[in-house]
Amino acid sequence: MGALEILTLAFTHPLEFRILLQFWNYHEPKRDITRKEEHATSGWDRPAMRRCWELLDFTSRSFASVIKELDGDLARVICLFYVVLRGLDTIEDDMTIPDDIKQPLLRSFHEKTVTPGWNFDGNGPKEKDRIVLLDYHLVVEELLRLEPNCRETIVDICHKMETGMADFAHRAALSPVPLTLETVEEYDLYCHYVAGLVGEGLSRLFSATGKESESLSQQLELSNSVGLLLQKTNIIRDFREDADDRRFFWPREIWGSTEYTADGHTPSTDIRELLRDPRRAAWVQSAMVVDALRHACDALDYLRLLRNQSIFNFVAIPATMALATLDLCFMNPQMFERNIKIRKAKAAELIMRSTNPREVVNIFKEHARSIHAKASPADPNYLRVSVACAKIEHWAERNYPSFIRVLPSTYGSSPGISFDPSDARSRIAHADAETDRRAADEKRLLGIRERIAAGGSPSTSLTSNQGPPWEVLGVVGGAVFLVLGLSLGIVYLVLYFM
Repeated sequence: MGALEILTLAFTHPLEFRILLQFWNYHEPKRDITRKEEHATSGWDRPAMRRCWELLDFTSRSFASVIKELDGDLARVICLFYVVLRGLDTIEDDMTIPDDIKQPLLRSFHEKTVTPGWNFDGNGPKEKDRIVLLDYHLVVEELLRLEPNCRETIVDICHKMETGMADFAHRAALSPVPLTLETVEEYDLYCHYVAGLVGEGLSRLFSATGKESESLSQQLELSNSVGLLLQKTNIIRDFREDADDRRFFWPREIWGSTEYTADGHTPSTDIRELLRDPRRAAWVQSAMVVDALRHACDALDYLRLLRNQSIFNFVAIPATMALATLDLCFMNPQMFERNIKIRKAKAAELIMRSTNPREVVNIFKEHARSIHAKASPADPNYLRVSVACAKIEHWAERNYPSFIRVLPSTYGSSPGISFDPSDARSRIAHADAETDRRAADEKRLLGIRERIAAGGSPSTSLTSNQGPPWEVLGVVGGAVFLVLGLSLGIVYLVLYFM
């Protein structure tokens, strides 16, 4: 942000200016990959790896910073994973490459990725990420340095993605009109290839590097859902940009439904008609948001499985930003006029808050409530929106009940909890706690009676609960009398000789 932009923000949005000041002053990067101490894991001292970090910065504005803060060598592994997939995506997106060249190139990309010295200079001059493929031989060089299990995971995910991308690219090349997805099932499949597999690969790499448990690599459904939530959010937000480029990812099953047309008339077969029909566009967009929200609870389930703080931040920050973006787009006609994004202060706030599961759940709840508040009863999706938002509320109450408050930890003690006195559930919780205490006392007394009946003696712990032992009192009393006697004797001798 320039000085003039900062000054304008301070006068027009003072609360946002305060949030950005807090972010700049207190949110420090967790690690600096350029430091000499980090070279062993970041590889910054090697020219090839340094170039890979530069390619990451060039191609990603949102993920670069959180990737660099991952623990140890995981940051380098994920950096290479991202750059490899960015290279694959650059070939798939480039419409200037003929299909007869693109097909074999896509379907063999996993082999090219481990071929020393390979790069590609056949992209169109306007392809913004073509630099990745021009310097791809450096990516290959660093990829071959990785541990075999990490390298095999990246190559395997690349192989799966390239197959799906090649299939869709071939359909688009053969279609005389702009390709559109027909069903929600096909929409899910496309998102699985371009994002769900990324989630699967990340989970496998988290486990392969030892930063998370081995079981996380088996959570394929949850990993896929996290990827779909992020990808579908981007597809919803980027509708206008994609329409201008004649790319249409919204499924015809949703936008072509008679449910969203006036008087149930057959809708136009051209999705671009949404740009000229604000009412229908709003209802279709509402259905797309509902479809994206069905992955929210799976994302929360996935976050609960993570134990490494840097990995949690890496997953949680994009997830909370996805919910904030869905909230921004919902019932917002500007989305069909230009590409909209959440404000910088909002992004900074989400980054600072997305540090623990309970706070992430609170963010999800806030935006779910905001979406529900903006829903219109005239919308055919009104009930579906309500149910989707209620599922998030239900998940939150089941896993993090709102009547339980987490107390801040004090020096030398762990955080505690308290119950909201205004909530009726607090009385039930207190009664349950009292019942558990009484049951524990009765069990302890029963054990003592059984030991006494068997000729034993009460446990030391219970004896201490009934009062201090007489042996201890005798020792303490004797010590007190001895000290007093010695003191009196010394005083007597001093007085006698004086």
